[in-house]
Amino acid sequence: MDLNFTPDELAFRAEIRQWVAENLPKDISHKVHNALRLSKDDLQRWAKILGKKGWHGWAWPKQFGGPGWNAVQRHLFEEECALAGAPRVVPFGPVMVAPVIMAFGSPEQQARHLPGIMSGEVWWSQGYSEPGSGSDLASVKCRAERVGDKYLVNGQKTWTTLGQYGDWIFCLVRTDSSGKPQTGISFLLIDMKSPGVTVRPIIMLDGEHEVNEVFFDNVEVPAENLVGEENKGWTYAKYLLAHERTNIADVNRAKRELERVKRIAKAENVYDDTRFRDEIAKLEVDIVALEMMVLRVLSAEKSGKQSLDVAGLLKIRGSEIQQRYSELMMLAAGPYSLPFIQEAMEAGWQGDYVGAAHCPPLASTYFNLRKTTIYGGSNEVQRNIVSQVVLG
Repeated sequence: MDLNFTPDELAFRAEIRQWVAENLPKDISHKVHNALRLSKDDLQRWAKILGKKGWHGWAWPKQFGGPGWNAVQRHLFEEECALAGAPRVVPFGPVMVAPVIMAFGSPEQQARHLPGIMSGEVWWSQGYSEPGSGSDLASVKCRAERVGDKYLVNGQKTWTTLGQYGDWIFCLVRTDSSGKPQTGISFLLIDMKSPGVTVRPIIMLDGEHEVNEVFFDNVEVPAENLVGEENKGWTYAKYLLAHERTNIADVNRAKRELERVKRIAKAENVYDDTRFRDEIAKLEVDIVALEMMVLRVLSAEKSGKQSLDVAGLLKIRGSEIQQRYSELMMLAAGPYSLPFIQEAMEAGWQGDYVGAAHCPPLASTYFNLRKTTIYGGSNEVQRNIVSQVVLG
């Protein structure tokens, strides 16, 4: 297996690297490289910069306004953005709902929603999980009842990431309870400014308002916002989750954060400690192995072969690696990493540091990444899926 990129691919990488260097705002990359708090404006500024170039939908085909890149080109774009310190693109619009609208939506839905996603102007949220329906997504209870030319939606979604900023939300809703749970689910697009939609914050372990509960109380949704066919939403949901779990692997961010681990270890004078270097080496080997797995999937896709069904495995390894690099940063800084100073997440904070300037954000990052092995389908459930689907 040839793991080298072709001359054309290396030239493409250089082009992306130069463009990102010229267009990524320095204040945003500073925040990313130092794990400081990113505002809505930071995230949307970068999304709009990408949108003007036609790259906010970097994985989209040309027929829908995307660049039409192949799998390897998309990977190189993501890697160069991550290494340069670009924020991770909020995936709910361009990575998740857009492919569903392209594959199953009507021409009217495509014309209405895809331009706003590409431009970065319209913020999308994901309405999947509910209390009691997380990894067991087929058990969703949020109900949509057809009344004439509209649906009345009642119920609750939870863990809605950045839902406080949402303009639209795509939801799995129950439209039929008579058969198997999977056969009565529909995929609905809902304007979050509709009367009856309430967003309530959930404050996380790191003190951040990242996730929310969303309540629907007799929310009227035009029937034209149904994607595809009624009661076929489970098919569309599985299609979307394949994109989500590959995205969750986030190997490019792991490569960037590995360098941050090394910087902190050197600053804290533990880089030359043999045992600590062993831990860095083990992490680096696992990141390289994850990257090889991602490249195998991309190679299969690029050559037109059946893509490897390892989305769950990518999610498991990627999420565990994210937790490990946050732990190593804490270990490198030792006692100086323990104080949890939420205000230190702000760029330009002038308070008293405990230890070096890189220490205050470490506890927040560590606490935040406890979530990675739970969201997107918990790793315990993913292992069951891998054992059944991949191992047989």
